[in-house]
Amino acid sequence: MSKQKIYILLTDTGTLFTRLIKLYTKKPYNHASISIDPELKDVYSFGRKTAKNPFIGGFVKENLRGEFFTDSKCTVISCCVTDAQLNKLKALINKIESEKDDYSYNLLGLFAIMFNKQLSRNNTFFCSQFVATVLQKCGIVQFTKPPALVMPHDFMEMEDFNVVFQGSLTKYFLTIECRATEIITCYSSHGQEKFGQSLAIS
Repeated sequence: MSKQKIYILLTDTGTLFTRLIKLYTKKPYNHASISIDPELKDVYSFGRKTAKNPFIGGFVKENLRGEFFTDSKCTVISCCVTDAQLNKLKALINKIESEKDDYSYNLLGLFAIMFNKQLSRNNTFFCSQFVATVLQKCGIVQFTKPPALVMPHDFMEMEDFNVVFQGSLTKYFLTIECRATEIITCYSSHGQEKFGQSLAIS
């Protein structure tokens, strides 16, 4: 059975709104996103749709290389999934993305969680609620509490997830780019010679 990996990105963007959330949580991260590639090219969550207004939000495909995330601290964690789970996850995210205008940000639910209260409404999520919901619906994780009570730091406590990276988001991308360069260099220095010999023989 083939094993693939998915990635959960936890970030601290340092905005006024997120600092207010951290006053309550006392945790280092206040935002959660999900991705199916280690380069974090396609990253999905529920959050603000405009950088300057935290109260207008919904389903977002995040641009991590944009200005909003420039100075973000992050933790990247990964989990192995089966092909069936990965395909189900892709289909569910694609469905939500295609219907994104029908979804909204669960701001009331975010405030309710501060009092350990669950407030779930159809087609509304805050970031960690969205990530927890898609993980659970795809049979990847079974939480011991409702997704509407899952907070970003809860993902770090899950047994099946491993920490891949901790530090600045900028440094993570530099690390990824360095690895890609090393692979290309290794391929160029060793692979071309082997292919050349093979072609010469033929």
